Amino acid sequence: MFELKHLTTGYGNRVVTPDINATLNPGELTSLLGPNGVGKSTLLRTLCTFLPPLKGEIILQGRPISTLSNVQLSKLIGVVLTERPDVQNMTVRDMVGMGRSPYTGFWGRLTEEDNQHVTEAMQLAGIATLEKRMFNTLSDGERQKVMIAKVLAQQTPVILLDEPTAFLDFPSKVEMMRLLRRLAHEMQKVIFLSTHDVEMALQLSDRLWIMHPGEVIIGKPAELSQSGELSRFIQADGIKFDLVLMSYRIDQC
Repeated sequence: MFELKHLTTGYGNRVVTPDINATLNPGELTSLLGPNGVGKSTLLRTLCTFLPPLKGEIILQGRPISTLSNVQLSKLIGVVLTERPDVQNMTVRDMVGMGRSPYTGFWGRLTEEDNQHVTEAMQLAGIATLEKRMFNTLSDGERQKVMIAKVLAQQTPVILLDEPTAFLDFPSKVEMMRLLRRLAHEMQKVIFLSTHDVEMALQLSDRLWIMHPGEVIIGKPAELSQSGELSRFIQADGIKFDLVLMSYRIDQC
């Protein structure tokens, strides 16, 4: 279980989101929604320890993550951020194989079992045919799939993703979200992602976190629809939210 206890995120003295008390549950796909600049990336970077919390604690498997070593964390939390790494002279298979480094060491030799995990991860992410391609020759969408395969090869119980469907075409977005949902349900992983694909999040997420300036509203999609929180987030001039269908309509004029 991944718990946030009175967590306050931000930079220096600037508070972005104060006093979050929440739990991310194994077996659930949780999507983080919110407008640009509200602090979604700040929250994600805090959860994966790239930024220190201003206040509060993050508890993973009963222990504050501040007490865990980097090696311990790398076996527990997998991270996919929006930044695209500039990597030269590395094949796709080599890049995905880097996901096994918590178990082999950075320059460690992959065992037969490690290679099997790499192969399975590439198959799950739909990039098996790219394994011999050089990473720096890939399109943005292909690179995104490779980075997701890398974190799948890492085999962590928690996966945090910042806009994992960015750069993907629509069928690939659906495929990726369905994959993440299936991994959460079938492998009992904690999967938490930020996204701007609202309708996809509504249809495929088990739980939503909706960020507003200074607050986070949490609940199941149906609950947030009935409470009016989804309307509050989505509805604007020219956009109407249907509480029953949990979808929005855009006025043509």
